[in-house]
Amino acid sequence: MSIADNLLAFTLAATLLTLTPGLDTALVLRTATVEGKQQALRAALGVNAGCLIWGAAVAFGLGALIAVSELAFNLLKYCGAAYLAWLGVNMLLRPRQSFAAAETPGKRGANWFLKGLLGNVLNPKVGIFYVSFLPQFIPQGQPLVAWTFGLVSIHVLLGLLWSLLLIGATRPLAGVLRRPRVIQWMDRTTGLVFVLFAARLALSRR
Repeated sequence: MSIADNLLAFTLAATLLTLTPGLDTALVLRTATVEGKQQALRAALGVNAGCLIWGAAVAFGLGALIAVSELAFNLLKYCGAAYLAWLGVNMLLRPRQSFAAAETPGKRGANWFLKGLLGNVLNPKVGIFYVSFLPQFIPQGQPLVAWTFGLVSIHVLLGLLWSLLLIGATRPLAGVLRRPRVIQWMDRTTGLVFVLFAARLALSRR
């Protein structure tokens, strides 16, 4: 695939993943509903700052790991493929019917940026997901660190745009996203994408 094809494929995949209801979506919706738009924006900025921190950790760690050993590359590749396949199969077979908003205790006006940041940074699944998901969109021979940061930046931009849309239309979107059929459809669609990406990753070469 060309560089343009890789960027387009990643953008489409990241868009689908961003739109899938999850804890980040629940946090923004809950904060917008209970605390107001300003606090919800701070929470969204914190969540995406956490993605950037994980992106930095993965960029430097992944680059060093792959540069050291062909065995390490293959081990990472197959572990990542297995992880994506496991996520995908679970989403296909057991799609959710609801998702619970993140109930974060605190006073009105609390530091929602920090809460969003810590919620992401303290979740190791974000790092595992980046390690398993990003490498398949980095063209052969391209600098790993720069491309990892670039892809994470695309994901963060999409996340911010989605959060702004959620904040701007909290009530109608919250109702749609809480419908069991919508959540099931999004989970199954994302699960299928994960399975396809797992196969692609497992069959890829260095």
